[in-house]
Amino acid sequence: MKVKKMQPDAVLPKYANENDSGFDLVAIEDVIIEPGETKLIKTGLAFDIPEGFEIQVRPRSGITLKTKLRVQFGTIDSNYRGEVGVIVDNTEENIYVRGVGYYNSIDGGFSETHGGEDILCGSYIIHKGDRIAQGILAPVSKATFIEVQELSESTRGINGYGSTGIN
Repeated sequence: MKVKKMQPDAVLPKYANENDSGFDLVAIEDVIIEPGETKLIKTGLAFDIPEGFEIQVRPRSGITLKTKLRVQFGTIDSNYRGEVGVIVDNTEENIYVRGVGYYNSIDGGFSETHGGEDILCGSYIIHKGDRIAQGILAPVSKATFIEVQELSESTRGINGYGSTGIN
């Protein structure tokens, strides 16, 4: 698949391991995400996705497990040629603490501030070069929609959310 660096220091995607299904998407700049904020993390990359495919942007499990950051699932269509970004929410509660002196980092640790600034406790910093998400190249199936008055019956029927119970 063709990929273009939109910025000279963008990191070309690669698979961390031979059998991985997702390739790394890497932040191109430092971004601070305060509690309750949503930010677009730039990758500095654009793709020439083959027709009939999409790139699915997915979270990295370690970030989801170790932090309050939530990468939003995304779809990059085959006809999009712009820079790919990753949408990230900080779900941490908004608590202001003066002079904390550090940001949370995506590896579950901390990153010291440059000194003296007041920050919101629960703020995260994503550093330039951090692997923030993964991309999956996936085939796209297209449906033909037919309006009907009745749908076929099934064992589940119209029973929805939680209808199968917990156990």
